[in-house]
Amino acid sequence: MRHQFRHMGPTVEPLPEVWTGRATNRLQWVLAAAGAACLALGIKLAVSANWEASITALLMAVIGCVAAGLLMLYGTLAFVHLEVTIDREALEVRCGHVGLPRKRILLSEVVQADYDPKVTPHQWGGWGCRWRPEKGTAWVVRRGEGVVVTLACGDTFTVTVDNAETAVRVIRDRLTRSNTDPLSQV
Repeated sequence: MRHQFRHMGPTVEPLPEVWTGRATNRLQWVLAAAGAACLALGIKLAVSANWEASITALLMAVIGCVAAGLLMLYGTLAFVHLEVTIDREALEVRCGHVGLPRKRILLSEVVQADYDPKVTPHQWGGWGCRWRPEKGTAWVVRRGEGVVVTLACGDTFTVTVDNAETAVRVIRDRLTRSNTDPLSQV
């Protein structure tokens, strides 16, 4: 169910003090399984191989499989989902189950927040943390709606998240409050 907010009259729903949203990509579990299989192959090679014959080739195969498996596992599990939190001070994005990598953008550095209904991994060159000189930085875990913030330095940051429209409303509300709050201008 999608909530529609009206911007006029007394029927406007209040915005939360802390907004939290998530984005999930279940397809990346398949890639994580491939990484686990690669890691298991490396371990099996290390345990069951005849180490007396051609040790260099065997060592390269074991190290290659283990390294590829670990990279695939971390690269996919870190971006299976992400969580976006917007509080009074900042927008924070945490990835994966461990919360790393993590990015924190102070709202005092944000000059504009926009809603993008169609963020795709194809636009950014794939899933994960991406940077393109003409577009800025993005954290993309799936295709769909996202938040685009423009910073005072001119950089942009895009993140895919469910209910991005509400996230943009919360950021804009925080920006409006900070511009009209007499204490923030002291």
